[in-house]
This record gives sequence, C-alpha cells and structure tokens, in this order.
Amino acid sequence: MTKLPIRLGFALAALALVFAAVAVGSPNRKIWCAGNICVADDGGITPTKLPRHGKAPVTARLNAEISTRDGSHPPAFKSMDLKVEKNISIDPVGLPTCSPGQLQATSSAAAKSACGPAIVGSGSAEVEVAFPEQTPFRSTGPLVLFNGGQKGATTTLLLHAYVNVPAPTAIVTKATVTRIHDGPFGLRIQATVPKIAGGSGSVTKFDLKVGRSFTYKGRKKSFLTAGCPHGVWLTKGEAKFVDDTTLHISHPFPCTPEG
Repeated sequence: MTKLPIRLGFALAALALVFAAVAVGSPNRKIWCAGNICVADDGGITPTKLPRHGKAPVTARLNAEISTRDGSHPPAFKSMDLKVEKNISIDPVGLPTCSPGQLQATSSAAAKSACGPAIVGSGSAEVEVAFPEQTPFRSTGPLVLFNGGQKGATTTLLLHAYVNVPAPTAIVTKATVTRIHDGPFGLRIQATVPKIAGGSGSVTKFDLKVGRSFTYKGRKKSFLTAGCPHGVWLTKGEAKFVDDTTLHISHPFPCTPEG
C-alpha cells in the first residue's frame, strides 16, 4: 500500500514562504514564488484584534495552494525549520493525548472515535500523484490533528491523513513545537517529510484549522493564545524541496492591538 505522509509542519512552512509576495483578493491572500514553485495563501489567525498586553484564545487557519509557474507537477516538500514570535503560545496541558498506535491503519472516522478528546484541529488536503508514464491525478482527503503530549518544552502533534493514492491510505505523521528563548522568537517548529507515493506525490492544496478551547481543573483554557503588542508578529526560518530549492523564510502577519 502506498504511503502518503502529510505534515502539519508543511502547512506551517508553506504559509511562511516569502519570495516576491503579492497581495491578491482578500487582505490575507498572498502569492509567493521561488524558482518554479508558487504558493498562494489565504490563512491567518482569528480574531485579528488581540491584547496589547497579555494573550487571548485564537484559532489558526493554515490554507494554501501549491503550484508551478510552468504548470508541471510540483516538487515535493522535504523539510522545514521555523521560528515563531513569542507573542504566540501553545498550551496542551490538561488535554487528553493520543499515541501513534491508536491512529495507525484507521479511517478518519475510526481515528476520531479512538482519540476524539485529543483533537486540536481538522481540515482537508489535496495531493497530486504523477507516476512515470501516467497521467497525473489528484485526490482530496480529510486531515485531523491530535495532541500527542508534552515532554519538557516540546509538544508533539500527530496528523492523521486519509487519502487515495490510489488506494485509501491512513498515515500518521508528527510535528514538534518547542518553546525557545531566541530574541523575538518563542516557538520552534520542525518537521521532515518522507516521500509521498514513492516520490511521485506532492501536496497541492490544504486547509487546516488549529485551535481548541477546554477546561482543566475548573479553569477555561485555550490550546493556542496570542497577543499583539506591536501590530505584527513574525515567522522566520527555512523550507526545502526535493528539487534542492531552499526558501529562506521571513513572513510578518498583521494584527490589531487592543487595550
């Protein structure tokens, strides 16, 4: 059975690609190109009005379309290493956790049944598979994001994907989010993406919402919180593709300070 690893880290990296950024349509939508690769992004954080002092619950929407200038099959994403400004925080303490073993070889419905209380995001992804001497085909399937637990400064996130490539395939992949103290940055997100469909597949679209409100020890909490002391927050790092394209990332996101 062909495997289709789809990483939360790919979604976060694609949203941060900054090369010849151009605003198109809505205020959040932008297009970046590097070499033959282009990414269109309409994601962001809601609400956009955030405390000038302190932090408030937020939901992140990771949304992008990946294409090529010449219309050819896009190269696969390989790895990413991102730093996120310290005004954004992740807090899984008090949430149930899920292990990879609970998600392996399951449909999306079965994964939700096994680890429903640990869900922190959901959405969908489209992939294009281009086997040699065959017409490329695209397939769309659900994504479900689970809390994999926290150890020290690192939170593990498990992404369950269920896509036909061409047979229905369940893949459990992992991203790590680590608290850091590096100047303006407070989080580091890392992921390495194995081959998709034996190297013949690439993600072409995704739409993932991440966020969760819950109660722990009688106190209301949020999986994601953010503040806006300066009217903007920054993502910076590096993303690599299998064709040796390397993108040096520096993507500011606007917000409105309140209070």
